[in-house]
Amino acid sequence: ADSRRTRASSSVRNFRDENGGGVAQCHRRRRTFTMGKDGKTPKKDKKDKKEGSDDGDGALRPVCAIAKPLADVGFHKKILKVVKKASKHKQVKRGVKEVVKALRKETKGLCVIAGDISPIDVISHIPILCEEAGVPYVYVHSKDELGAAGQTKRPTSCMLVLPEAQKGGEKMSGDDAKEFKDMYGKVVAKIGSLD
Repeated sequence: ADSRRTRASSSVRNFRDENGGGVAQCHRRRRTFTMGKDGKTPKKDKKDKKEGSDDGDGALRPVCAIAKPLADVGFHKKILKVVKKASKHKQVKRGVKEVVKALRKETKGLCVIAGDISPIDVISHIPILCEEAGVPYVYVHSKDELGAAGQTKRPTSCMLVLPEAQKGGEKMSGDDAKEFKDMYGKVVAKIGSLD
């Protein structure tokens, strides 16, 4: 145990910052760690830890710079409701690979992209493909919420909501189909007004 401490401490250099607090800098990983009272971050309440919670002024978590058109809080919920209903009946394509493949085949639908993807290069080409294929697209705030709405355990970067069921998918009943088409139409119309 003692030999590990000496090896670990030899790879970290201690410095003093301007305020007199100690700063440890690891020369191998180029990370800086602040030690002492000055470096502590304030504790957050349980309300602040909750992902996707709004700050009271209607703004959600920060998103990338290219996330336009971005859904506001109310519209965000409507979009996720449409995604959830479509995923129950297998009317979605999940993930970058499936969405790009469908867009290249000129499949019509509604593309929902998560705005908090890092690195942004993973999804930066999707809006261009959507515009070329004439598919409306919108950004939502959270990849976690998008994945949950798509009924997957993993966060999802993008989804393509199809207006009709794929081959092999179960068809919606008459009332469900009418309700879904109505919700889908409203969302597509609102996306057109966001541009």
